Amino acid sequence: MQVPFGDLTRHYLAIKSEIDAAVNRVLASGWFVLGSELRAFEEAFAAHIGVRHAIGVGSGTEAIHLALVASGVQPGDEVITVPNTAVPTLSAISFAGATPVLVDVDPDSFCIDPDLIEQKISARTRAIIPVHLYGNCCRMDEVMAVAGRHNLAVIEDACQAHGAVYRGKRTGTFGAYGCFSFYPSKNLGAFGDGGMVVTDDDQRAEQIVLLRNYGQLERYYHEIKGFNSRLDEMQAAILSAQLPHLESWNRRRREIAALYSNAISHPAVRLPRQQEGSGHVFHLYVVRCQARDALRRHLADHGIGTQIHYPVPCHLQNAYKDPGVPAGSYPVAEQCAAEVLSLPIYPELSDEEVRYVAETINQFQD
Repeated sequence: MQVPFGDLTRHYLAIKSEIDAAVNRVLASGWFVLGSELRAFEEAFAAHIGVRHAIGVGSGTEAIHLALVASGVQPGDEVITVPNTAVPTLSAISFAGATPVLVDVDPDSFCIDPDLIEQKISARTRAIIPVHLYGNCCRMDEVMAVAGRHNLAVIEDACQAHGAVYRGKRTGTFGAYGCFSFYPSKNLGAFGDGGMVVTDDDQRAEQIVLLRNYGQLERYYHEIKGFNSRLDEMQAAILSAQLPHLESWNRRRREIAALYSNAISHPAVRLPRQQEGSGHVFHLYVVRCQARDALRRHLADHGIGTQIHYPVPCHLQNAYKDPGVPAGSYPVAEQCAAEVLSLPIYPELSDEEVRYVAETINQFQD
């Protein structure tokens, strides 16, 4: 049996008629940027998340970048985040001219350890970016408490956590801004790049609207220095077609995760643990194994695709290496990088395929 790590063709075919109708509607309209499709999707996404405002932008990275700029982050400032995120989180900090300062993560949730944040706060710290990694939620009550004590902006990286809930609230609704990615493989994915910034604050929303479109509210009249970062009409229409399915897709992801957790019994394979109070949406199902590379080869030999999210922590990437931050500085993140393995998980995956993956793992000779 062949089990691909991801299969976006299956995803498209499952709702082909709805996607095709959305695409044809945009083509027939002759309007492709900042139109009615985007407004409709922004309103629907805001209602889904439970906020007053959702502003479509060019990508999840741009969502974080614009949120940082709107929060007053400037060159020379510091922004706290984690070393085990995708590098685009740090790219957004760099775009704002700030310096990323990293905090190690909790070994069970892979999310930021709130107990370690305060020791990294300096006079230059302006914001915290907690990353809701793999669809699991950060301990936002504790993160917000730290931020409140030090008057820091909180910008949630919810790019992997569409629909996730922490203690009854959606991810993206705790901080000043919540940032989402619609990269095609996300729980809610476009057919290209796209992102969203959400907020409950009218003035913060207006700032993002200005920043995403060259600083203009009225064409050719520019209030501030801005950027070109707009979610286009085609992607907005495609996302609108998919949004009503998100909850059922997330339920299916949780079902698949439960199947894996019940069926995988290999003693060398550590299963993911859900953060207490978290409604995990399993963007990724990530196991840990000290013999990770051998396990991955074993699965590949049996036709099963896997990925590693992420093989090199940010502080060890050439782009972000700092002589003062050597290997060993973030032991939990570094150990995770050596052990994590992402298994196939997407709504169109069959129970038979899930059981095959689990059985193949159980047969692994480590």
